[in-house]
Amino acid sequence: MNFMVSSDGIAAGVHQTLERPFGIDRVERLYSWAGATASWPNRTEPGGSRGLDDYFTRDFARNIGAEIMGRNKFGPQRGPWQDHEWQGWWGDEPPFRTPVFVMTHHPRPSFSLSDTTFHFVDGDPVTVLEQAREAARGMDVRLGGGVTTVRQFLDADLVDTLHVAVAPVKLESGLRLWDSPDELRDRFHLESVPSPSGVTHHLFWRR
Repeated sequence: MNFMVSSDGIAAGVHQTLERPFGIDRVERLYSWAGATASWPNRTEPGGSRGLDDYFTRDFARNIGAEIMGRNKFGPQRGPWQDHEWQGWWGDEPPFRTPVFVMTHHPRPSFSLSDTTFHFVDGDPVTVLEQAREAARGMDVRLGGGVTTVRQFLDADLVDTLHVAVAPVKLESGLRLWDSPDELRDRFHLESVPSPSGVTHHLFWRR
């Protein structure tokens, strides 16, 4: 949901660090459309745009009961956890406000920040989705990324709907969601809606 890629299908770079969570330079080229909206959850000043882009940022939390993300979306550490004091990129009040299931081969104890609880789980997509559905209590489960995690769930045929915002920039190298959105047409209906911001919103729903 609200997944952001370049026009050549790239969502992140391969050289992720603490200072560069997306592993690419000038990452705002992918998400500036969302940050400009009135409903952007991290907005600290009044204002912002309304319209199509704002609809998608406003819809971010609607009926979401749990989130699944890959370990690389939580932080840049690899292998066994060396620092349990560091609690991710999301600050003291993460924007999720639900249980979050972080997929990792190196589980660690769960912890809560404000009204978000992070659980670190080692399992295949089917198993992790079952855990998230139970925690969601009948609400939707959001697949938050990153690109490797989204691809895993697509390959396992576990995605019902998908919203991908395609920015009008080319990155040429990095982690790629697709070569073309047409790759998913065998399983999904697709509607593409251009926005005045220059972003094109691709909406997929299962056939």
